[in-house]
Amino acid sequence: MTQLIVAQASMEKWLKGQVSSDGIPVEGINITNASTKVMVVSDSNGAFTILAKEGDILNFSSVNYEDLRKYIKIQEFKLGIIAVDLTPKSIELKEVIINEHPEISAENLGIIPRNQVKLTPAERRLQTAGDFKPIQLLGILGGALPIDPILNAINGRTKMLKKELSIEKKEFLIAKLDGLFEDRYYMETLKIPEDYIKGFQYYCVEDQDFARSLNEKNKTMSMFLIVGLASTFNKYRESNSEKR
Repeated sequence: MTQLIVAQASMEKWLKGQVSSDGIPVEGINITNASTKVMVVSDSNGAFTILAKEGDILNFSSVNYEDLRKYIKIQEFKLGIIAVDLTPKSIELKEVIINEHPEISAENLGIIPRNQVKLTPAERRLQTAGDFKPIQLLGILGGALPIDPILNAINGRTKMLKKELSIEKKEFLIAKLDGLFEDRYYMETLKIPEDYIKGFQYYCVEDQDFARSLNEKNKTMSMFLIVGLASTFNKYRESNSEKR
């Protein structure tokens, strides 16, 4: 009888398993029986089948998941089913150095002049087109009258480019303002309705003092000025609502 019990306890059978991570089946996991050294791999559904017995230890390993050692309990052996949940490895990224040699630059190499003013796209277009000024007429005396600025002034191109430049500057200010305050601040503190937030932002950047505080990154001054602007804006908005 004792020999029979020992023989039954050591009997192997095929066990079905399921490997997942946060409820999602995981493919390509190596499952090794530590006793028999038999290894299988989970399929696209996270399923596998392995020959084992009660008390065996299964090792689960993968490049992307933490290793796991699973002891086969008597209940699992009787049911013939094993389920494990793996933990993804936290991959530490190597520090990225944007400019490891700051001494090497286009200016130091003589590719571009030092302290050159960096123009925005709209500023470059306006510079290329030329901005006509009456004093340029004096160039007639020296035989060096610039033609392009005059033509662009006549056909309206210079005016259009100046308008584009003005819009570009406001968009830059709006982008700075978006990163300064959350929508909740507008609605709860300044009492600006959600649908009016964007309009209020354009109203703010039209104010020269507020625009200057944004450009100078003076958040304290911006917060001080925006309270007064919000009060005026809300009065104007409410007045218009009453008229309607």
